[in-house]
Amino acid sequence: MEAIIIKEFGGVEKLQLTTVPTPKPTDNEVLIEIHDSGVNPVDWKIREGLLKSRLPHEFPLILGWEAAGRVDAIGKKVKNFKVGDEVYAYCRKPTVKEGTYAEYICLDAQNVALKPKSLSYAQAASIPLAGLTAWQSLFDSANLQKGETVLIHAGAGGVGGFAIQFAKNAGATVYTTAGQENHDYVKKLGADEAIDYKKENFASKMKTLCPKGVDVIFDTVGGKTFHDSLALLKPGGRIVSLLEHLEPADAAKRNIKASYVFVSPNAMQLKQIGDLINKGKVKTPKIEEIPLNQAAEALEKIRKGHTCGKIVLKVK
Repeated sequence: MEAIIIKEFGGVEKLQLTTVPTPKPTDNEVLIEIHDSGVNPVDWKIREGLLKSRLPHEFPLILGWEAAGRVDAIGKKVKNFKVGDEVYAYCRKPTVKEGTYAEYICLDAQNVALKPKSLSYAQAASIPLAGLTAWQSLFDSANLQKGETVLIHAGAGGVGGFAIQFAKNAGATVYTTAGQENHDYVKKLGADEAIDYKKENFASKMKTLCPKGVDVIFDTVGGKTFHDSLALLKPGGRIVSLLEHLEPADAAKRNIKASYVFVSPNAMQLKQIGDLINKGKVKTPKIEEIPLNQAAEALEKIRKGHTCGKIVLKVK
């Protein structure tokens, strides 16, 4: 099969399009013929070695953690899928080695879900990592409730776009940060108010919009954005970050709850998200589809940031 691999960490020049053996499913696995693979910031961070101390890895390494495709073969103990099923999945494995920038991948069947029937493969490939990250952050970690207020940073991105929709569907009032050029987009997703982070101080603006503070903040940016957000929470408010940790003593002193999320595979939650999509309650992000052999271009776009929606690699 064709795959994009790296044999060592580094820049885009380390990417190689090559032929590698097609994997074979073990008893509890399905072999997925990948049609599209989602591209995410974690991909270029892995490529550059920024996560090598946190994630076990082996070379040669195939990048990519999101896929949509068709079941091509099943292990002898798999009962819930059949050959030909259209599926999607968050494809992170304990060791980073076999990814989705490839024609095939084997996955434990319990981490795979049927693709929403209303979606193309490209649309479905935009969901698993980004959708599960938003879901687990808002509901598993922050326990967002109907009637609460939430500030979602970078609402025009893949994760932020899902978070806006999930929060709005849950009955929350949604504030988000996004460039002015993306305000119409995030408002169509359900944001009640969008703040142009390029021209406005979001913290000052939020204090005007929500003087009593917000219940939940979802930080997808980190750094100064994370630290400036802390003062915007109500007493007892919750902040969830994909990039930053806050010491428990500091959180307690501020009378807030802080958590860090690193998304986990969860087929049941993918099914819940798929059900919302099939019912028309959640839309997939704006999609830019790029051929697999142009993975370097896709990763550079993601690395530079400010992407509106989601980039996916067309494999088939």
